[in-house]
Amino acid sequence: MNKRSFIKNSICATCGLAVAFGTRNLFGSLYRNLNAPPDDPNRFSREALHYISTPRGIKCKLCPQACELKPGETGDCRTRENINGKLFTIAYGNPCAVHIDPIEKKPLYHFLPASKAYSIATAGCNLACLNCQNWTISQESPHNTRNYDLFPEAVVNEAKKYQCRTIAYTYSEPIAFYEYTMDTCKIARTDGIKNLFISAGYINEQPLRELAPFLDAANIDLKSFSNETYEMLNAGTLEPVLNTLKILRDEGVWLEITNLIVPSWTDNMQEIEKMCQWLYSNGFENTPLHFSRFHPMYKLKNLPPTPTGTLDKARNIALGEGLNYVYVGNAPELGDENTTCPNCRKIAIKRKGFSVTEFNIRDGKCISCGCKIAGVWN
Repeated sequence: MNKRSFIKNSICATCGLAVAFGTRNLFGSLYRNLNAPPDDPNRFSREALHYISTPRGIKCKLCPQACELKPGETGDCRTRENINGKLFTIAYGNPCAVHIDPIEKKPLYHFLPASKAYSIATAGCNLACLNCQNWTISQESPHNTRNYDLFPEAVVNEAKKYQCRTIAYTYSEPIAFYEYTMDTCKIARTDGIKNLFISAGYINEQPLRELAPFLDAANIDLKSFSNETYEMLNAGTLEPVLNTLKILRDEGVWLEITNLIVPSWTDNMQEIEKMCQWLYSNGFENTPLHFSRFHPMYKLKNLPPTPTGTLDKARNIALGEGLNYVYVGNAPELGDENTTCPNCRKIAIKRKGFSVTEFNIRDGKCISCGCKIAGVWN
């Protein structure tokens, strides 16, 4: 469906979801299926952070959804439950997806290039994007996915075992497994492993500021620059995401931004221009911006892939508005995955897919002209 038909028909997101079985066990017998007889039925549950009691029940203060839950009810994220008058997370130590990825896949192009990221996710998400590519886990509860025992200490140990320089909280939405992310980040930091926050950024200021000191890099999905589109396409709003970008930047977290261009939804060039103007005027000119090509997915399978011409126009707009590092993902035919020096225009980093084939940066500077290339290189 496109945006017009969605509004006209008021389509309700009630399609039944099959049980999501996550990823296969990549690393042997360390992980135990959640459905196996547990030693402790509450081992994947912890009292949640950021909530208050109200006359209507428990109110979650983690994200702008501000869910109010009566006993037995679960929040929009499917991971936070009111149990006997207290808020508990049921997404702790039970990831349903575990992979070792190139960091470029996150995508992070200016942070430790060609390194490996130990990537984890539990089920759940506080948004409901019609185009979600990981909907079989993001739109499910941890009760319904195939999970593995992997508590924070084990995550860090496994990352070290496989010589991963970073741990990525990714795939679904790390805000939905906030406490698990927080505790793992703290342990990783003490062991010299960097933390990557791959998120839609739909979080309140206080919990974000508490987490930010333990984050090293983030890619935030800025889904559109229209509040109406955010509401209709993603079940969120724009302003909290813009606030997240500012907070992460001000807290010293290396930041990159992804904007998925969905035909008939987020391909309005005037809105893209407005977005790029906002980024430039708010000091994000050296923040890498990744335009990403949409492929038919989830509830938008009837739409075509994003035309390459649309992606090219968006990139040219961003460059024209003064953004220095602009990329196009999921469209290798365009060749817009390379990092170009903003001064001499020579290739500083050449990529093929998720692989780095040339690295022409020394001491953080272009080897051709000496211009500083924004990023974290070692």
